[in-house]
Amino acid sequence: MKPDLSKVRILVAGDVMLDRYWFGDVNRISPEAPVPVVRVEREEARLGGAANVARNTAMLGVRSSLLGITGDDEAGDIIQHLLKETGISPYLHRDPIISTIIKLRVIGRQQQLLRVDFEKAPTPDVINRKMMQYRSLLPEHDIVILSDYAKGALLNVADMIKEARKAGKTVLVDPKGEDFSRYTGATLLTPNKGELRQIVGTWTSEEQLTERAQQLRQELQLNYLLLTRSEEGMSLYGEERVIHVPAIAREVFDVSGAGDTVIATLAAMMGTGTSIEEAVTMANRAAGIVVGKLGTATVTPAELFG
Repeated sequence: MKPDLSKVRILVAGDVMLDRYWFGDVNRISPEAPVPVVRVEREEARLGGAANVARNTAMLGVRSSLLGITGDDEAGDIIQHLLKETGISPYLHRDPIISTIIKLRVIGRQQQLLRVDFEKAPTPDVINRKMMQYRSLLPEHDIVILSDYAKGALLNVADMIKEARKAGKTVLVDPKGEDFSRYTGATLLTPNKGELRQIVGTWTSEEQLTERAQQLRQELQLNYLLLTRSEEGMSLYGEERVIHVPAIAREVFDVSGAGDTVIATLAAMMGTGTSIEEAVTMANRAAGIVVGKLGTATVTPAELFG
């Protein structure tokens, strides 16, 4: 039975980006260097980072809001327009000191040839203003997603988690970096294998992985830790049991943004009151669908529940 996602209210906060794509044909190698020459024929702009997480929730039919920071520039204007077009309530703080984070991908013959990143950390004054609005938005939402790309917007993530938990909200975090202690007290953390390995070290067996994952979960006072494992599926570590969900076998075309789809689907399902096991199963299914698409893509309810 398809759950009613229309009543779920999700607040996404984190590093907001604009994903730009330049598509073209590759017919020759440059005479200046051994690199392909891409003749750009089409350009596309998509929501990226935390904005892509919000886009994923909105495409599932959830009532979504996005809190973040952009520059006071053209890219920021485009993000604002795309959010409204997608039905997401935008709460963007425009920082005149910085430029909006942009990831530019050059695509030739349906393959990513190059990515160019433009980024600069936001100023403390804008971060403080964002925090004040965060507190005011909490009562209007059921679930909070903190999408951390380590670009500076979640510098005060520890306080954001405390505020949300104090307000009785479910908090899901997509983590980054070498210090997970700032995520202490969250409901659920969704690291991938590389991110978890940075924190707990390598493992040589499933038993050792479980032991280290559970130890980390307990140290951070998490209800759950969800490890996304690419072709190995997902593993959910909870207080009472561990659940392994195998990957859905399908052709992998592009893994960009798959983690955004996972946490968005997970939050949406949890917001309906479904069991954590069912929520993880659906998030795994969503990941299997989105990696078959080009770029930062989304999943529709028809694809997920059909």
